[in-house]
Amino acid sequence: MNDFHNSDAGCSRRALLRSCSHLSVALGLAPGIAWAAPTTTVPLAAAPRSPVQNRAPLAPQPFLPLPSGSIRPAGWLERQMRIQATGMGGRLDETWPDVGPNSGWLGGTGESWERGPYFVDGLLPLAWALDDPGLKAKAQRFVDWTLDHPQPDGMFGPRANDDWWPRMVMLKVLIQYHDLTDDPRVVPLMSRYFTHQLNALPGRPLKDWGRFRWQDELVAVLWLYNRTGDAQLLKLAALLRAQGWNWQREYADFPFKAKLSAEELGLDETKGGNSANGLTDRTLSAHGVNNAMGVKTSPLWSIVSGRAADRDAITAELAVLDRYHGLPIGIFSADEHLAGTSPSQGIETCAIVEMMYSLELALAITGDAAIADRIERIAYNALPAAFTDDMWAHQYDQQPNQIKCSLARGPWTTNGPEANLFGLEPHFGCCTANFHQGWPKLNASLWMATPEGGLAAMLYAPCTVSTVVGGVPVRLEQVTEYPFRDTVSIALHPRRDIAFPLLLRVPGWARSATVSVNGAPVHASPARGFITIQRLWRAGDRIEVSFDIETCRVETAEGASTVEHGALLYVLPIEENWEKWRPRGLTADWQVYPASAWNVALAPDAPFRRTERPVSPIPFSRRSPAAVVTTSGHAVPEWIEAHGGYAEPPPRGLKGAGDQRPLTLIPYGAAKLRVTAFPTLAT
Repeated sequence: MNDFHNSDAGCSRRALLRSCSHLSVALGLAPGIAWAAPTTTVPLAAAPRSPVQNRAPLAPQPFLPLPSGSIRPAGWLERQMRIQATGMGGRLDETWPDVGPNSGWLGGTGESWERGPYFVDGLLPLAWALDDPGLKAKAQRFVDWTLDHPQPDGMFGPRANDDWWPRMVMLKVLIQYHDLTDDPRVVPLMSRYFTHQLNALPGRPLKDWGRFRWQDELVAVLWLYNRTGDAQLLKLAALLRAQGWNWQREYADFPFKAKLSAEELGLDETKGGNSANGLTDRTLSAHGVNNAMGVKTSPLWSIVSGRAADRDAITAELAVLDRYHGLPIGIFSADEHLAGTSPSQGIETCAIVEMMYSLELALAITGDAAIADRIERIAYNALPAAFTDDMWAHQYDQQPNQIKCSLARGPWTTNGPEANLFGLEPHFGCCTANFHQGWPKLNASLWMATPEGGLAAMLYAPCTVSTVVGGVPVRLEQVTEYPFRDTVSIALHPRRDIAFPLLLRVPGWARSATVSVNGAPVHASPARGFITIQRLWRAGDRIEVSFDIETCRVETAEGASTVEHGALLYVLPIEENWEKWRPRGLTADWQVYPASAWNVALAPDAPFRRTERPVSPIPFSRRSPAAVVTTSGHAVPEWIEAHGGYAEPPPRGLKGAGDQRPLTLIPYGAAKLRVTAFPTLAT
């Protein structure tokens, strides 16, 4: 993510090992090494509590995130997070020195920039969500070293690196940790650090990555202000904004309306570009992960400014990204820079998880249910597609139309030949450290509170919620196999009877929603994407929700066709031949070659038949998908592989070859080689 200018140094074409091997999908079967859990004492979890509302003069917001630790995964989501825990998400430190015992964020002499904070930003919420003592102890070591080794002037973190940027990530760790444990060390350290920064920034201003990611620190500044009321924090917020990149202005006059080449970005050495640095305003503002982080800027700043125009600007910003760089999976292309609308272009795993986090924050601030739809589209397609089933290998870039994962050059704008391999750190290691936040932070955003003392179902996945409403502890159980199914069951268990509003989001792709409470129908129409049920709730009350969702063909702006059912895209899986390229400690790097034809188109008038199957222990499983869609199509021999090993954009107006053939489509996240956007045949 942060080293596109060094791709040649990190991605040389090493000898290809063509020893055929099959990637294990069994949980925890990667070869292990002995590991003793640290002896650090882990603080007890804080008791359930009410969310904190914005303190004046900050603007109120329609939804309030519940404190970290309020939501625990269940069902398929818990299984997915346990796969992460037994894969790289929980054991990365055992095989990757950058976050191992010599990390600068543990007091060692190793990597001292962003990778330690990135790792803990996902490890910590994963550990507490699963209540896993071993993972908690691993995260605690990083937290304890950070809290116990502040510098006299208020600075914290490794002395070997004084960049503001990695501290922005560790601040996100600390605010989650405080919610989880009430550790009394957190607020004083943050207060001293922000005082130091307010004094130091005029002489040592934000630069490079920190300048383009200042909004991530704003999250922590506002969190602390809501707990202390220190007016100096609002001055710091204004100073960060003054020194940081103006994302709202960029999207108002968007300069990047097509795929960018290295030459256009000034990264082509043969044309006099500076690829040894590359940290210019142009390269950084066109950088995919920076844009994924940047889209939360305007709604976050609206909390300070109170301006509706700031709050609502994200709608136009997302529309701009969709128009010029949108992919069917709910996010834009950027490999590593903005790359147009071809479904053969890629998107970085870091951008996927950062976009999810930005949208989760924006959802609470704007209350826009369409943002929740987008979160689910990304989370239930792009996120699982980036990993092997056992989460012991991941991609740097994924492509919606991904016909091969190999050392071929690919269509990348500025990335190197390893970019879409599955492995430990293909191309560059930022995603290796950062992918961990995706599932845990989605889990933390499933439910939110309302300022009026209600609760809201924002995103749908199985979970349990423990919170406080009107001073009354409330436990809620959400049982569902959504997005593989279209029904949700919610059981409420307040400690005593209590009246409050409960809001249910109706996804934008649902033609209608049927709701009942204790078997009695609820007659209510959605308002701003939510159905509100106001009543006296008693222990054992049960809500049943059913969405009317159609499997349908959707035409892209370029004239290709995708197949969708609610949040899920259904794709043509290509038979996969996995070849180990090289071992990487507890894991390995893999190339994946196609073993079946991929150049097909959907028959113009063929119906879709969706069949539900059991959700397997691996939720997004190619071998046992939770649902399949059958239809028919034609071979398209004119649609060929481009030089570099990727599919050309689907052509228009072709004639299919031969008779119709049956096609079986599976969820996008389950297929590592796939066709998502199909050519449109001439009728």
